[in-house]
Amino acid sequence: MIRYLLNASRPTKRLLTACYDSFAIPTAIYLALALRYGVWNPEITYEITIASAATTIVSLGIFIRIGLYRAVVRFMTGKAFSTLAVGISISGVILTSSSFLATANLPRSSIIIYFFTAFALLGTPRLFIRSLVNQLSKAQCEPVLIYGAGNQGVALAHALAGSDLYRPCGFIDDDRLKHGTTIHGLKVVAKDQIEHLTDQYEISKILLALGKTSFGQRKSLIESLSSSNLEILTTPAVNDIISGKARIEEVREVEIDDLLGRDCVTPNEELLSSNITNKVVLVTGAGGSIGSELCRQVLIQRPRKLILVELNEYSLYSIEQELLNAAKAMASDTEIVSILGSVQKQNRLETIFKAFEVQTIYHAAAYKHVPMVEHNVVEGVRNNIFGTWYCAEAAISAGVERFVLISTDKAVRPTNVMGASKRVAELVLQALNTRQNNTLFCMVRFGNVLGSSGSVVPLFRRQINEGGPITVTHPDIIRYFMTIPEASQLVIQAGAMGKGGDVFVLDMGEPVKIISLAKKMIRLSGLTEKSDRNPDGDIEIKFTGLRPGEKLYEELLVGDNVEGTEHPRIMTANEVYLSWPETHNFLNRLDKACHDFKVEDVINLLLEAPAAYDKQVGCPDWVLNASNNN
Repeated sequence: MIRYLLNASRPTKRLLTACYDSFAIPTAIYLALALRYGVWNPEITYEITIASAATTIVSLGIFIRIGLYRAVVRFMTGKAFSTLAVGISISGVILTSSSFLATANLPRSSIIIYFFTAFALLGTPRLFIRSLVNQLSKAQCEPVLIYGAGNQGVALAHALAGSDLYRPCGFIDDDRLKHGTTIHGLKVVAKDQIEHLTDQYEISKILLALGKTSFGQRKSLIESLSSSNLEILTTPAVNDIISGKARIEEVREVEIDDLLGRDCVTPNEELLSSNITNKVVLVTGAGGSIGSELCRQVLIQRPRKLILVELNEYSLYSIEQELLNAAKAMASDTEIVSILGSVQKQNRLETIFKAFEVQTIYHAAAYKHVPMVEHNVVEGVRNNIFGTWYCAEAAISAGVERFVLISTDKAVRPTNVMGASKRVAELVLQALNTRQNNTLFCMVRFGNVLGSSGSVVPLFRRQINEGGPITVTHPDIIRYFMTIPEASQLVIQAGAMGKGGDVFVLDMGEPVKIISLAKKMIRLSGLTEKSDRNPDGDIEIKFTGLRPGEKLYEELLVGDNVEGTEHPRIMTANEVYLSWPETHNFLNRLDKACHDFKVEDVINLLLEAPAAYDKQVGCPDWVLNASNNN
């Protein structure tokens, strides 16, 4: 019966509600008189009956007029009940008037009592139905806990009250003053009671509503929760909710940034803007992970023009559209120019730089995937070394003021072609800096960034979603991690500090053991690791062996000659480099070896360069091996 009524059409529900109200209003008048006289059967005269009938009919018309029957009972809020109170107040005035006109001689105190009896009879069923419907709908929702009983947690509980996805069962909060209190009908308890609540309500998820909690606190909290075998989800930032970018109920998986990230040092605004604001800035590899974030950070500093150079058409289109929308939202007058092109075409680059009078270049275009470059040696060298050289020569010819190379920690004592090529690219720029004084060259070296196209994080997440296994190359492998926005801001600031030929090194924080990262991601997903000790676990971790050219750990410095800078997260390294004649001679020989596709000669030349290249056994280049097998 209840299900039938709940699923009835809106006109039917309105008619039933009006019929009930037509019965409740005279009943409320009767109860008011009974309470006034203190008897259950007060005398009801003909005049009182007339006044009651008139009050009922007119009140129903008033209720219709003020929209009381337009409110959906299951979603009735405080405003709807305020409207009901106004309607009952008007009904009381009508009762007073009708009793006077009908000479019903109603006691004045009974009119006041009528307000309360009418509100009880009209409001209570509505509250009951709303509660009943919510319970019926929430019975099918997944039970969750909310961590954080602050403003964001309360807003989340309120939003989830009307959600069909989750049913909040309580708050967890570290504030002892809140323990034992009740918010939105949900009890606030301490963190040590999580296990009790999860067993009581069969909870498998916990939603984080941490507001402006720092990265350090967030990281500590998530690590403490990771042992609970609950899937940990987080809510959007308050700023995104206020701006309309997200809704409070749009929970998502915990980003690994929350687990590995650090509290960012406040950027030096002067360094951020000095080479960008009101200048013409160009970013190569603008569609890549680092290149696209550099574009976003550059746009914030309001350059006169932002030139995007990218070889991949779709990547260029995607970042162009994003930046155009961002510029519109910022009311920025920055002109955004998208150019398809390869950094291996010097004439094309020189034409671009001169045509737009480029002043600052961030060179992010490179092949960065270690095994891919190992299998395609010549193209990796062409793009990473010669692409950098041609771009730098074009910059000198066009009178570009500053050229910043995005380098990598894999350039330090490299064991792979990718790292060796990036170290040689650094040597080329250092030599060019000594050859001329028009364009200032510097390079910024850092490790892995979270969420980049080659990062293990999206790979692990995909493998977990597919049910495993997670593949890790070696149980002892470690890596440094940094968020893309922090890395990009530090690149811009480091580039502004360059004096010519500088090698800047970013403070990457503490190294992360990849096997530990994999295990944490499994636990954060509410799953368990499948192992010999736990054969009934959910996700297995398999070791596949180091890939071609891969190291167990990465370094950021070639030697110990490192100095601090005015920024606490940026250091500068003093490292050996070649003169320009030596570098030019080396590049000519390398160019010939690449042109003749003599892969072994290319590798021998990389070994000859002062790049400390430690080649792995054998050469996995696909084309070379296929040729040797024929």
